[in-house]
Amino acid sequence: MFSIHQFSRRSLALITTMLILACIVTACGSAEAGNNGKETAQTGTTAPSQEVSERPSEEPKVRTVSTIHGNIEIPVHPQRIVAEEYLGSLIALDVIPVGAPGLTIQNYYFKESLVGVADIGDYGKPSVEKVVELNPDLIITGNGDNYDQLSKIAPTVVIPYGDLKNAHEELTYFGTLFDKENEAKIWLEGYDRRIAAAKAKVDAAIPADSSFSIMEDGQKSTWVYGDNFGRGGQPIYQALGRKPPAEVADEIIKKQWAEISAEMLSKYAGDYIIMTSNHRTIEDFKADPIWGSLPAVKNHHMYVWPEGRSWYYDPLAVLTQTEELADWLSKQK
Repeated sequence: MFSIHQFSRRSLALITTMLILACIVTACGSAEAGNNGKETAQTGTTAPSQEVSERPSEEPKVRTVSTIHGNIEIPVHPQRIVAEEYLGSLIALDVIPVGAPGLTIQNYYFKESLVGVADIGDYGKPSVEKVVELNPDLIITGNGDNYDQLSKIAPTVVIPYGDLKNAHEELTYFGTLFDKENEAKIWLEGYDRRIAAAKAKVDAAIPADSSFSIMEDGQKSTWVYGDNFGRGGQPIYQALGRKPPAEVADEIIKKQWAEISAEMLSKYAGDYIIMTSNHRTIEDFKADPIWGSLPAVKNHHMYVWPEGRSWYYDPLAVLTQTEELADWLSKQK
């Protein structure tokens, strides 16, 4: 049997040992908790307040651009663009929109680049509802008639039809707008090389003083166009450097279009005719008493193509049209 003194000493020793063990366990637990907290921070599962303080600002950066509607702010790097116009320039700069008019999406010269792009409706009259659904951060258009509606959806840049008169003006403008000046410069250098090669082919085959007419078959009347109204005007008058008949050259280039009757054809018809028609072939024109009497038609100097290939006037279309017409003209020796 133990004495009271022995029991007291042993009890005190036991109690002391238990207290020491408890402190060790508590310290280990605290260290483990500290390690867990450290690992959580490293794996990104910190408390919400820490996430907010470490996350970069999500506010989009904007810049101010001058437009016909005054200075407006647009995103520096827009991600969701709706483009009603100027698709050729955007594609050349690798800027693919989320929405565009159905007519533009079917552009003969670049429709493959727009696969999956949403149809926003009619060209010139896009559906506001469809545009809203696409949640754009920038809208580009050549038609200012619906500016009030569109500008309420997103910043809207209006570049009126005809303000940008050729590929160089278009690519330079959009290169600046999208901070892609170097890409625009490189693209235009390639464009200029191909245009120069096409022009050399034509110059070697066609006399320099030969006149050219850009026309469209309206069945009951005929339309004549200048150098910035599609139908092949840019390729012929700008890229290849050819001229309309001298008597009407000033009128055509200044006004850009004219509607003429059959009796006026001989005045406006050049040595070569580039004709847009969905209804008549070259054989039809040759068989027509009035058309068949024109030197250009009699000499097989008439080129007929559909509106689906001639209407477009963007840089991509103009480049391809120029090479197509140059191939035809170079065979007219």
